[in-house]
Amino acid sequence: MVADRPDADRLQIAGVSLGSRLFLGTAGYPNQRLMLDAVAASGAEVVTVAIRRINLKGGALETAAQLATKYRLLPNTAGCYTARDAVLTAKLAREALETNWIKLEVIGDGDTLYPDVPELLAAAAELVRDGFTVLPYCSDDPVTCRKLADLGCVAVMPLAAPIGSGQGIANPLALEIIRGQCSIPMIVDAGIGTASDAALAMELGADGVLLNTAVAKADHPVRMARAMALAIEAGRLAHRAGRIPRRTLAEPSSPLLGLIGS
Repeated sequence: MVADRPDADRLQIAGVSLGSRLFLGTAGYPNQRLMLDAVAASGAEVVTVAIRRINLKGGALETAAQLATKYRLLPNTAGCYTARDAVLTAKLAREALETNWIKLEVIGDGDTLYPDVPELLAAAAELVRDGFTVLPYCSDDPVTCRKLADLGCVAVMPLAAPIGSGQGIANPLALEIIRGQCSIPMIVDAGIGTASDAALAMELGADGVLLNTAVAKADHPVRMARAMALAIEAGRLAHRAGRIPRRTLAEPSSPLLGLIGS
């Protein structure tokens, strides 16, 4: 893979150099063995864990500790509906998992799981002041992304579509605008359904993709994890190569000179 070569186009976040641009969630798999195999197949270097769903005295914490021996953990504040709850959860994650990295989620609606932007901004500001490395899950809104960057977040994570929906990229134009206006990495998060969605996100200029359900709930999670890794690599290469312009009419790929009868 490209990420294995010395001259690889690596992702830089908060001084950390990552060869893989795939961030993979660890929730919702049929069993732990399948989850570990899928994570390995994905080539991901960063994996997310939902701290509010971990029994800090049970097997889930042991699983997180096992993952931490091979991967960088990105605990998240999934299930938080207020800035206060998100900040407390982040502090619990730092204590339990010994990492300042946090995927910040503050949900405003139980049906869409869209972020509550004012609460998200408040939580981000407090966590940055407290020394956290904050990667916020946010709406696909360029204004919100700029504000999060200005607060000191190390990346923005705009949704592609509602969490777990598998709808793919609902608003590609918004993601292109965010990428053009935001000075920090953009990690597309939520709504990815299959490999082509991940490739498109990268072709639009995303610096990475975070996904969970698309792999965990696939018929064959390990195969899908590998497909996602390849799609993200292909999409990144295509973005860097530059696509041809879209045209209304055909344009011959072979020269017209020398045709019979000309």
